[in-house]
Amino acid sequence: MSALLEVDNLRVTFTSHKETVQAVRGVSFAMGREKLGIVGESGSGKSVTCRALLGLVRAPGRVRYDGLRFDGEDLHPADQRRMQAIRGRRIAMVMQDPKYSLNPVMTVGRQIAEAYRIHARATPQEARQRTLEMLTAVRIRQPERVYDTYPHEVSGGMGQRIMIAMMLIPGPDLLIADEPTSALDVTVRLQLLAIMDDLVQARGMGLIFISHDLNLVASFCDRIIIMYAGRIMETCRAGDLHRASHPYTRGLLNCLPQIDQPDTYLPVLERDPAWRDEAP
Repeated sequence: MSALLEVDNLRVTFTSHKETVQAVRGVSFAMGREKLGIVGESGSGKSVTCRALLGLVRAPGRVRYDGLRFDGEDLHPADQRRMQAIRGRRIAMVMQDPKYSLNPVMTVGRQIAEAYRIHARATPQEARQRTLEMLTAVRIRQPERVYDTYPHEVSGGMGQRIMIAMMLIPGPDLLIADEPTSALDVTVRLQLLAIMDDLVQARGMGLIFISHDLNLVASFCDRIIIMYAGRIMETCRAGDLHRASHPYTRGLLNCLPQIDQPDTYLPVLERDPAWRDEAP
């Protein structure tokens, strides 16, 4: 499997007048056209890592890396104009609570069509037709009616689907989904995951799926990266997660309640400060 994305020694720091915080500490990984899960506690650096890849970290944040390649292209010397061409068209990102990323004063159809016309030379009629096809692809009923609705008129699950449609309409090679199902109930969550799985496989895309839910990532993704304090603690195949060896990963797994093995209490996750500085 050829590498679609290669990251070498990514570092992200935020400097204030009091201190410098290392949000990401030497993250390195490579992925192909697969589903890669990134899990860890809040503040472990999952979202910042993916934002840094797209050049979305603003001052006082500072991003450095030894190497960054996407589909064979070295992005290290890429300027803002080049990154703007890559964002959306080649790499798309669904943010946390994506429904609230929609413009409240524009219909959802206009917003999706606008995302398409930015990256493709299309007439308004062509953009509308492509938008209706994309709404159908994410299993939205009556796409013509939904096209003319405003964000406040749709449910949370439909808002998630609309944002996924907007990110996928330019035809990217890599989709980054930052906890896209965190605010959904179990039934809608499974429906949305099935939609994403079908679209990723049908289009031959790569997917980075950020989540707190280890069981969800283990059942949905191909490989998993476990992060703590801005470092990668362990990388394993999703099917081998239960055999993970790092104490942090074992601690996360032990904190999950088991319906068939009820305990009187859940263990407390213990963290070793030395993990922040150890070699990956």
